Amino acid sequence: MTQLPQGGPGTQRAPEHAPAPPVGLPAQSGAAGSPAGQSLPARRPSAWSVQSRRLRAAATTEPGRLRIIGAVLALLVVAFGAVTGLEISQRASAADDVVGRSQPLSADAAAIYRSLADADTMAAGGFLAGAQEPKAVQEQYRKDIEEAARLLVKAAATTDSSTSSGREITTLNEVLPVYTGLIERARANNRQGLPLGGAYLRYANQKMSNELLPAAERLYAAETGRLDRDAADARRWPFLSLAAGVVVLAALVWMQRRTYRRTNRVFNHGLLVATAAASVLLLWLAVGHTVARAELRAAMTQGQESLDVLNNARINSLKARANENLTLVARGAVLTPDGSADQYETDYAKGMSALAAQLKKAERLADDERGRAPVARAARSVTEWQERHRKARATDDQGDYEGALTQIIGAEDSTGQSFQQVDTALRKALAHEQGEFTAAAEDGRGALRGLPTGAAALAVLGAVAAILGVNRRLSEYR
Repeated sequence: MTQLPQGGPGTQRAPEHAPAPPVGLPAQSGAAGSPAGQSLPARRPSAWSVQSRRLRAAATTEPGRLRIIGAVLALLVVAFGAVTGLEISQRASAADDVVGRSQPLSADAAAIYRSLADADTMAAGGFLAGAQEPKAVQEQYRKDIEEAARLLVKAAATTDSSTSSGREITTLNEVLPVYTGLIERARANNRQGLPLGGAYLRYANQKMSNELLPAAERLYAAETGRLDRDAADARRWPFLSLAAGVVVLAALVWMQRRTYRRTNRVFNHGLLVATAAASVLLLWLAVGHTVARAELRAAMTQGQESLDVLNNARINSLKARANENLTLVARGAVLTPDGSADQYETDYAKGMSALAAQLKKAERLADDERGRAPVARAARSVTEWQERHRKARATDDQGDYEGALTQIIGAEDSTGQSFQQVDTALRKALAHEQGEFTAAAEDGRGALRGLPTGAAALAVLGAVAAILGVNRRLSEYR
């Protein structure tokens, strides 16, 4: 009998080995969802890596290296021109501010101070003249007030109200009408022969001395500080531009030396033009800024410093004159805090001492005879003024008020005459120093004029020439 396979009828034994998968079908992998043996598609290279490989490949050939060098040279020359244009534009803008904004505002602030001090002097002088105040004195007082008001409006139009200068201008605009109102009350009482006029005049002087003049002085200090900052900005060395120029010249010289060593040709016209353009720009930059720096420094040290001293000298002379007049108006009614001396006489002495010291300094600062001569005349007049003042005080102390009054406000041989001589000499000295400052500052600004535009033009010329010079070498490989 034939033996049937185990498992009963109809069953088949499983093959001991599974058949291999058909050709072309992937084998099953143990990982879920991933066919066994299947390879992942290759990742596409990035654009940056492609460009890097191309650059590396190009750098292995001389034409490729020349193209890279030409592009780098052109970029360096353009960057040199751009940095120079930017830095010199900033310096030129600061120089423009010095000439057209900062110094005029500083001069206006000084003029406000002088106008207020002169108005106070005229008011006291007119009061001393009696009920019939001289018309010339009234007219000068009116002009001083109008000038101060006009300059305050001008300053307010160009100054941010939130700055320190803006706050001082606001204070001056608020207090000035109060001062003029007190002066008009003093005049009205004086015309009627009432002693209350002297009290109003002294109160007005306190407003001027304690509020108006300090605010004007702070305004002048703020505007002069801004002038100093603008001048310093204009004088700053353009280090980035100078450094860029040196780098560009070094790169161009290196390229010409490389070309000579590889071709034995002395000159490459394109590279030579690029080097000449970069050299001209660097020389223009160095010389132009050096001249501008020197002129602006001269404007500040020889012009503005002298102006500052002369302005303070003139203001001290005006304040001394006002205190001299008020000494006779008050007649000893206002004493120093310790009660030992007349307050106005003490302030006069301090003012004259400061005036004499400032005139000595101004004479040292003057750099020519036209500047020294008026200062020397002012110093001689100050000495004469002090001598006449001592005589007037001695006359008043002897009880001769009318004689002292004549020695103070008289037409001849009076302290008023000496004061006018001092004031006239100081005005002339100020006008001369103002001209010196303006001329030097204009020369400094002029030294920078055209340099930003020239830098752009020379940079473009140098970049184009560098590319043409390199292309000339490339043409030898075609």
